Amino acid sequence: MFAIPLAWLQLKRETIRLLVALAGIGFAVILMFLQLGFQDALFESAVTLHQNLDGDIFLISPQSTSLIAMKSFPDRRLYQSMGFAGVESISPIYLGFGIWKNPFWEGPPTSQTRSILVIGMVPGDSVFLLPEVKANQAQLRLTDVVLFDRASRTEFGPITEKFEALKATGGLVKSEIESRRVEVGGLFNLGASFGADGNLITSDLNFRRIFSDRKKGLIDIGLIKLKSGADLEKTLERFKQNLPGELRTDPKKTTNQTQEDFVVGDVRVLSKKAFITLEENYWKESTAIGFIFTLGTAIGFVVGTVIVYQILYTDVTDHLAEYATLKAMGYKNRYLLSVVFQEAIILAVMGFIPGYILSIGLYNLTRNATALPIAMTLNRAILVLCLAILMCVISGSIAVRKVQDADPADIF
Repeated sequence: MFAIPLAWLQLKRETIRLLVALAGIGFAVILMFLQLGFQDALFESAVTLHQNLDGDIFLISPQSTSLIAMKSFPDRRLYQSMGFAGVESISPIYLGFGIWKNPFWEGPPTSQTRSILVIGMVPGDSVFLLPEVKANQAQLRLTDVVLFDRASRTEFGPITEKFEALKATGGLVKSEIESRRVEVGGLFNLGASFGADGNLITSDLNFRRIFSDRKKGLIDIGLIKLKSGADLEKTLERFKQNLPGELRTDPKKTTNQTQEDFVVGDVRVLSKKAFITLEENYWKESTAIGFIFTLGTAIGFVVGTVIVYQILYTDVTDHLAEYATLKAMGYKNRYLLSVVFQEAIILAVMGFIPGYILSIGLYNLTRNATALPIAMTLNRAILVLCLAILMCVISGSIAVRKVQDADPADIF
């Protein structure tokens, strides 16, 4: 079968046709890479904050559905958890979207402001796993001082560059958030997401100064850290039994999910894993974004299938006499079909390579323009390669029917 590379010889005989086929397959590969890359970037960026929180159990309002739609609940529920065995420390977290003013904007005033996520915490509490936040605890204790996320989108202004330049001379970067004057006292690295283009961290007192209409005693997230060696499942069971209020669970959840995600009274109790899953499920199931990216991937697959089919069908039609001659010489249909499938696989691999290379460049371009964590991964590359091969094999399966119908008696 492979002594004479018939499939490759047929493909390279028509150079223009081969290049057109590779361009079409490459386009389909790029389209699938971009859709899957955007989808993964969405899910990854959506849970970046969750992953960087230094906690084991989290309390939120039962009405909270995601980071961009958090509802407040009484902080006394968090303080009540301090009395449970296994709990080492607790920390309240405040979340709010405020209007940030770009202090270095030179254009029209209407484009000078942008919404940014403000995160409030008690200075000295171990809330984040980010080393820069821990190193800037002293700055958080100062009035009207915030930490700025250097991975925020560029529309907030060249805050990082200006801060580094003024740091050597003792100068400060000043701006406004919700019309309140603030100073940038340090930087950290978290990253933008589809829900928040940028992030600020400040103290709980500064947070209430910025959002003056926020009622005292209400928090958005209660972070609970367990003692070393404490059993997570047993501690969650204590929360079920001892938190005031009626235990409510979702019957649609699996047993494991119910164990790590349940509602008692006016709070929802989640493990860190369940907290991350809650955010991911919001973007997957409650928004159209996940469906759109999946649909885009499917469209790329269909487009590639049609292109490859047209190329293979044309190639088979042009060489129908040769196929009939081979059948007259005694070659079975199985051999002729294998030639078409070899052509399909060759096209898939050759079209994948330029699509893969160009997708890496587009990922870099997108990451620089949007600050989203989009990058090529081995698993995604393998997935798209398998889709490309499957795409071409399906096209070959349709095109081979012409070969099966090749009758030497009819052709000659």
